[in-house]
Amino acid sequence: MPSLSVRKLDDETILNLRIQAARHGVSMEEEVRQIIKQAVSRPEKLGDFALSLFSETYDNKDFTLPQRETSPPLKY
Repeated sequence: MPSLSVRKLDDETILNLRIQAARHGVSMEEEVRQIIKQAVSRPEKLGDFALSLFSETYDNKDFTLPQRETSPPLKY
């Protein structure tokens, strides 16, 4: 499996990485793997995101749209 070295990281970045890894209960190396994987993953498609918010499949049965207010057409 390939490896990657990252040079010239400042001390504050390393400290923040160490703290974040500790919060997640993983090593710094694993934390970096997860960060990189998330950064380069394909974004969720808009349609899938909408389904996750509004579909009954995702337990959002209580969601109701408000009544639309209508207004007369604009006159030029």
